[in-house]
Amino acid sequence: MTQHWGGRWSDDGWTARIWAPDARQVGLVLGGQHHPMERQGDGFWSITAAAREGDEYLFRIDGQDIPDPASRLQSGDVHSPSVVTRSKPAGQTPWQGRDWAEAVVYELHLGTFTPEGTLAAATERLADLAGLGITAIEIMPVGQWSGDRGWGYDGVLPYALHPAYGSPDDLRRFVDHAHAQGLMVILDLVMNHFGPEGAYLHHAAPAFFDESRHTPWGAAIDFSQPAVREYWTQCAEYWIGEYRLDGLRLDAVHQITGPGADNFMRQFAQRVRAVDPSRAIHLVVEDERNEAFLRENGYDASWNDDFHHAVHCALTGESDSYYASFSHDPVGDLSLALQRGHIEEGQTRPGRDEPRGEPCGHLPVTGFVNSTQTHDQVGNRAKGERLLSLADPDGVRAAYALLLVAPYIPMIFMGEERGATTPFLFFADYTGDLAEAVRKGRAAEFAGIASLGDEVPDPLSLDTFQRSRLDWSDTDTARNWLDLTRRALAFRADHVVPLLKSGRSAPAEVARIGAASLTATWHFHGGTLSLWLSLGKAQPDLKPPQDAAFSVGRAGVDPYALFVTTRPR
Repeated sequence: MTQHWGGRWSDDGWTARIWAPDARQVGLVLGGQHHPMERQGDGFWSITAAAREGDEYLFRIDGQDIPDPASRLQSGDVHSPSVVTRSKPAGQTPWQGRDWAEAVVYELHLGTFTPEGTLAAATERLADLAGLGITAIEIMPVGQWSGDRGWGYDGVLPYALHPAYGSPDDLRRFVDHAHAQGLMVILDLVMNHFGPEGAYLHHAAPAFFDESRHTPWGAAIDFSQPAVREYWTQCAEYWIGEYRLDGLRLDAVHQITGPGADNFMRQFAQRVRAVDPSRAIHLVVEDERNEAFLRENGYDASWNDDFHHAVHCALTGESDSYYASFSHDPVGDLSLALQRGHIEEGQTRPGRDEPRGEPCGHLPVTGFVNSTQTHDQVGNRAKGERLLSLADPDGVRAAYALLLVAPYIPMIFMGEERGATTPFLFFADYTGDLAEAVRKGRAAEFAGIASLGDEVPDPLSLDTFQRSRLDWSDTDTARNWLDLTRRALAFRADHVVPLLKSGRSAPAEVARIGAASLTATWHFHGGTLSLWLSLGKAQPDLKPPQDAAFSVGRAGVDPYALFVTTRPR
């Protein structure tokens, strides 16, 4: 029988369970009273208690009191008692979801999206995003972490909504309002590690981790353990079911490895979709391996950093770090990305010590989530600069338009739709020795770049967080970018999405015209989509048709230009 994690109501009352296979004694501290728990045969400990909604509780494991690792709600910070909760109706808007081919994803960090940094404030902005043609909101992680500020990737209570963003009811209202606007809501879920403060599973269940394997965050999570697989699957089921979310983006799944990992990922997709078979549930991964396996086994798409890197190198000329292998011929690489999705498919490439990836060109074009900016690509820079601060604005506009009208799934990073130049910096909210370690670690990361001097912002400073907030000023620049976004997404909805839904009929054809220009044609059962792109000096050989249905710039005159047509079959 599958054992649930955390608290759950039944006809018998409220039952609490925790996996602590190596513990000698485990108890429940409910309302200040200690109750011994019963050891189960599979490492779980269980008790059915006379609890009431709102009661506070802790688990006492070999004398140490800890919050529930599957806490749905905390009474305070990550060290505080957990709270007994009941499930509530998730929303009132009739909703069966949307087809993945319709996805235009908008990545959003709740804390910096609005001046208030809350779900309630973000809810008020949803209608404007839907009016642009955006169809999906992807929320950066909301599992509770230590402190108020952070990106969300250092969560330690992944079932519990981070309280700085609001209450569970605020999230329910956010999702319901999004659905009323025709917007899907996708949550970024981190299953590959826990943050550095408040991860009490290390005490409760050391077997949750495999000390023989290491990740950038420490010992790897041991997915060979059935209880570990259940922990994460039940976490996903909770978010999808309790809040009626439309899907998940799974962070860095290339770090979900070891015995049982592939089977876990396959079964995870099946279980999550089974939460509500009456509506569409979408699963997206971040997987730097460029492999087809997950997209052939239940996952809709993978983030495609290759497209970003080619565009970034073409516009900025940067060649450091992971840009090295994309800096030799970025326009040629962009041609590959438009033709096949990924660029690196196992071939030997200059600037890379080992080949990466495998052929993925047979996958549907909707299996690739492309972007020109993301929280990673902006925020992992020392000063958090957006692309508009690094490259010719006309080039950025052309690349952005390409992102929105090409047949791959586009993802916009918050503010990109309005030409934002506010930085998105790395920030956290720790204290004491951990704060100093994070501060020194961030400085050391960029110590070899002499041009930065002392300019790396302090990640623990409140000012660093506040500088990352979007500027919502109504300027000419913002209006021009919003108009471009609206035009491009209207073209996509009217012309590109119907082709995607008809299915691909033949491989794409991409031809290089000059050093910085190309043409591309995609064949679908419903017709063809063709584009002409210039990403450099004016290209006299770039001769798009006069009747282009969508365009940016002037052919043969402007160095950065894009023209797009569709033809019915």
